[in-house]
Amino acid sequence: MASRLKPREVLKNDSVKTIIFLGVMILCVFGFWFGLKVVLKTEYPLLAVATGSMEPTLNVGDLIIVQGELNGPYDEIDVGRNNGAIIVFQSGALGKSGGELIVHRAINKEYNNGVWSFITWGDANDGPDPEWSEKYLVGKVVGRIPLVGHIPLFVREPYGIIIIVAFMLVLIFAEFLPIWRRKTQPDEDASLPENIPQRTHN
Repeated sequence: MASRLKPREVLKNDSVKTIIFLGVMILCVFGFWFGLKVVLKTEYPLLAVATGSMEPTLNVGDLIIVQGELNGPYDEIDVGRNNGAIIVFQSGALGKSGGELIVHRAINKEYNNGVWSFITWGDANDGPDPEWSEKYLVGKVVGRIPLVGHIPLFVREPYGIIIIVAFMLVLIFAEFLPIWRRKTQPDEDASLPENIPQRTHN
């Protein structure tokens, strides 16, 4: 009858250690993401800049930090062609479909009939955007991390997902292959079969 493994013996197993490590890493990533949502009060606390419409202020591949649920009546949104706040809004504000988010500078805001409206302008664009309603506003950019946004932009591409999955499979294979090899190797201390005579030295 096979003996049951004790908890300490199970935790010493290389494969169990790897599974626990991966589980902890996944929990940390999800915990960090949901924590940012709570602190910044938005569903989009981190966004990658995908176009050059805000260059040189924001470059393609920058990771921006977005603050949502701004205090009314939108006092935190300064306006101006050069020093206006950089805000994030839904593409529907400009009559575009697809649910994409746009990051442009607020150059003007007005309050009419209980509703705020905004005019925005990408720093690298030739002209301003059409006026749009506050219902499309997502939040204000409060920070920028250069280059890091290239990672989510890469993963978003079909070939990026394939490469990431292939890389993860290689890591898993490299981690577990030594374990399988050790299990299949014969015991070095095993005695020789009885029908094979052992050599003796005179």
